[in-house]
Amino acid sequence: VQLQASGGGLVQAGGSLTLSCAFSGRAFNSYGMGWFRQAPGKEREFVATITGSGGTTLEADSVKGRFTISRDNARNTVALRMDSLRSDDTAVYYCSASNAYSARLTSLAERYRYWGQGTQVTVSS
Repeated sequence: VQLQASGGGLVQAGGSLTLSCAFSGRAFNSYGMGWFRQAPGKEREFVATITGSGGTTLEADSVKGRFTISRDNARNTVALRMDSLRSDDTAVYYCSASNAYSARLTSLAERYRYWGQGTQVTVSS
């Protein structure tokens, strides 16, 4: 499995950005997918996750109502739509995949086996 995240960039506070993650491998719909982020000097933190079918999602409290995770199982991609961005959303964003947590949701990074390289999101105030 390989994951390739893209879509990061510089955006003004209050703006929007959509990240995308391309999955290379077999049986994409058997993987739960997650987004995490890591700001400078901070630990990696959970952002959002979605089940293999795409039927259930979970977002961190800090992004709930502003970020939306979705997936397209026909295209083997997962997206993170980010609205009302704030300066504290600045971080490197990582997509991740877990075949052990396809039907269940998990916010724990150690339960995701595969990780992408990360894409930088910078929000200017």
